[in-house]
Order: sequence, then structure tokens, then C-alpha cells
Amino acid sequence: MDDLNIVLTGFPGTGKSTVGRRLAERLDRPFVDVDAEIEARAGVPVRAYYAEHGETSFRALEREACRAVARRTGVVVSTGGGALVDPTNRAALEETGRIVCLTCDIAEVLRRLGDDGERPLLGAVCGDRPRRVEALLDARAEAYAALPHHIDTTRRTHVEVVDALVELLGEIAVPLHHPRGAYDVRIGLGGLERLGDAMRSVGIERSAGIALVTNPIVHAHHGDATLASLRSAGYRPELMFVPDGEPHKRLVTVDSLYDRLADAGLDRRGVVVGLGGGVTTDLAGFAAATYLRGVRLVLVPTTLLAMVDAAVGGKTGVDLPHGKNLVGAFWHPELVVADPRVLRTLPEAEIRCGLAEVLKHGILGAPSLFEELSNGAGGLEEWWSDRAVERIARAVRVKVAVVEQDPDERGSRAMLNLGHTIGHAIEVTSGYAVRHGEAVAIGMVAAAHLAAKLGERPIVDAVEATLARWGLPIRCPEVGVDRLIEAMGQDKKRTAAGLRWILPRSIGDARIVDGVPEEAVRGVLAGMGARRD
Repeated sequence: MDDLNIVLTGFPGTGKSTVGRRLAERLDRPFVDVDAEIEARAGVPVRAYYAEHGETSFRALEREACRAVARRTGVVVSTGGGALVDPTNRAALEETGRIVCLTCDIAEVLRRLGDDGERPLLGAVCGDRPRRVEALLDARAEAYAALPHHIDTTRRTHVEVVDALVELLGEIAVPLHHPRGAYDVRIGLGGLERLGDAMRSVGIERSAGIALVTNPIVHAHHGDATLASLRSAGYRPELMFVPDGEPHKRLVTVDSLYDRLADAGLDRRGVVVGLGGGVTTDLAGFAAATYLRGVRLVLVPTTLLAMVDAAVGGKTGVDLPHGKNLVGAFWHPELVVADPRVLRTLPEAEIRCGLAEVLKHGILGAPSLFEELSNGAGGLEEWWSDRAVERIARAVRVKVAVVEQDPDERGSRAMLNLGHTIGHAIEVTSGYAVRHGEAVAIGMVAAAHLAAKLGERPIVDAVEATLARWGLPIRCPEVGVDRLIEAMGQDKKRTAAGLRWILPRSIGDARIVDGVPEEAVRGVLAGMGARRD
């Protein structure tokens, strides 16, 4: 962001100039007002130039000013209200800058503008001004909505708007391309408050039916903020609850959800918004993939595990009594919004479960991230701070790189199942008393032991020490080896050659192995504490 310009635009009265100056001061950057640049070229105030030469000449001068500003770097820019309605200006400023549109309720805009006579397009001070403001807002609505980022200034002080901008500018968008399109995984503090605007920026119409699918526990913490964000962006969401917990990740839950989607009249233009952890996002995703043969999907993960894994990549599914995720579909969302700030409402055990997936991605393709976490960098509280944004993004990039190579899991995407072959068996045999992240942690230790047995570089000590440093289990629960082997036999990752294993060669590299000898697996499980039957 050091070289990128920060461009503030929006309707008159939204606070662009005042906020821009304060933001520039906060970031220690120069401030540039495009209207001031126009006046420097014209030699007279904007109002006087407009009155004498008309709008066509004024817009031509504005284009010159925008091109000149775009050639600068590292500045905060405030534009006139109509400047970025012109696609030429937008393209020029986007090349070297990040654009944020400030918005405000029309009543507050009118109050702020008062009898300001310096704005030539807003009409006379008297009776026609409210109508002119409304007409201009309507005319520019589509252009404003197409801008990538929005911040509502209606009920915020200038300081609060600057704070929101700083959070937004710290957001990282990780793009994911798949055969049917692309979407961003947006990771940033305050992302939940920006959800509605983010949905508008990816083309979800205000008239679209919105089904907000969550569970009662998540709703108690984040439901009101989510609903407020959606409503402030002009959506009319219907709230729908699913039960919390892995035992409810079943077809019967999805069947009930279908009925509520139908009762709400959700049509093919509709959008399912999944707010919650991996169970909720999987249920919402599978319902979206299959209702009316597929409706649009937005995911808002509220656990670390869901942010780095479950909500990314387009896999949805439900469990059968025989095993996890045996029924499902590939269905990519339009958008994923991950706000690390929501993680502070989680129990510590849930943060640790997410860390197991972060470390898994480190072992697969981000050795520097694994090393940083293995060296004891920070504590659990850092996972809802600004430092978490970059770490989550690094983990997500590992998954995105794998998914883009193999979107439908025909080959290399199986790498993401490191730790899951034994992990899923532990979950099933424990009746899901062992959490998913805990089970994956145990599974990664088992995979490291198996890799060492098969001649790979031994990394067992590094894996065990790092998992233990974050309070994750590294021993099997007291369950029989035979039961674990039987549960693994029901795993969807089995092949004709036997179970498919992901075995780490080193930190940052792993390989897929089919048909690992069962005796080797039994020996590893027994050595890790499983009962010999």
C-alpha cells in the first residue's frame, strides 16, 4: 500500500475532503483534492468555471486533472462527486490507487450541504435542491455501486470514518479462479460491517432475495451486525437458523432448510449467505448448490478453521452415518468475507482447531508461516488482531493455489487432506467428541510418522513440538486400532489401491501415496496411544 494512492469519492456531503485530509495526516501522506487541481488549471474557482464554460468543458478539465493525479504515488486523493462516473477517470485512478466510495443517507446529505452555494450541479438553495440531490443520486447510483469499496458516513464522526478506512485499507483480497468464474476471499478487520457493500460490489442486486443462514450461537454474537450491514446496503434478508454442531450436518437439516428457502420465495436470482463455522457454511453451501439446481452463495466464516479451509474452495457437503462429507457438491461462492475480529468471541479450543488447519497449510506450502508459528510468535489473542489478517491470507493462498490447479479434486487437490485420513476416523469413532481441528492435528502427527517409516525426511519432532506449543493434541484417543482402521475404510478418499495418504516430505512439501501397508498404519496408531485390539 505504500505506493498505491488512496482515492476517496462519493456524493457531495459524504465527507470526502475532510476525511481525506484527516486520513492523509494519520498515514503521513500528501493530500490531493482533484477540485483544487482543476482550479489550479482553470485559474478560477470550480463554480465560476462551470458557470462560464458549462459541464462539458468542466468534465474535460476534470479528466486532465484525474490523469495528472493518477501519475502520482503514495497520496490520498479526494475527487468531485461526479468524477468517477466517467469510466475513463475511474480507470486512470484505479491503475495507481485503491478507490473507496463514501456514502450517506440523503437526509443527512441535505443537512450537511445546507445552503452551500459552491456546488454548481445541486441547483438553487431553495425548493428544488432536495429534488436535484435525489435525481443526481439516482443518476449516479449505478456508477457508485460498481466501485469496489464503500463506507457509510451517515452516523459516524470523521474520526470513526478514518478508523474504518484504515481497517478497510488493511484488508487483503485473495482471488480464486475456477472453471466457472472467480471470486475474492476478503480478509480484514471490520469486514462483517462491510459485508453488504462487498456484496453490492460483486454485482448482487439490492432486489435479490437474501437468505441469511446461521445458527443460534453465532447469531447471538454476530447476527445483528450482519443484518444491519445487509440492510444498510439495501438488502432485505430473511433469517434462517440451522442447529449448531457436527451431529446436525445431515440431509435432514438441509431438507428443513429447503422448506424455509421455498417459503421465503427465494428464486434463481436469490443468494444464500452462510454465517458461521465449517458446519454452517457447509450446510448453507450444499443447500445453495442444490436448491433450484443452484443459487448464488456468499460465505462469512466465523471460525479460524472455516476462514482458512471450510469456506474456501467450493466444497460443500453433509455427513452420513458411515462417515464425514459423503454427500456433497462443488459449488463456489460469489464472495468470502473473513473478519478476524469475530474470533474473539470463540472459546480458545476453537481457535486452536483453526490453528491446526493453518499449520497444515504451512506444512503443505508455506514453510515460513509454519516456522513463524513454531517459534512461538504471539498468543491466541493475536488471531483477532491486524496481525492475523496477513497470517490468514498466507494460509488461504496455499489452499487457493492447490484448488486452482485441481478445482474438482481429481488429483493434486487431495493434498489438502493432510491429516484427514486418520483425523476423520477419530472424529467418527469418538462420536465427534474430538473436534475436527484436534483430530487433524493428531492425523498430521500420524502422517509424519508414516512418512518417516517410508523413508521420507523425519519431521515428527517439528510437527509435534509446534502442535503442542499451541495446545493441540499429538496422541490418539483411547480407541481400538481396529475401529480406526474400519472407520478409515469408509473414507471417501479411498482408491482401488487402498487408502490415499498425504505424507510430508519436509516442511513445505508433501506427496500423495496410495496403498500404504496396513501394518505400518497399525503400528503408528498403536505407537500414538490407540488400543491394540
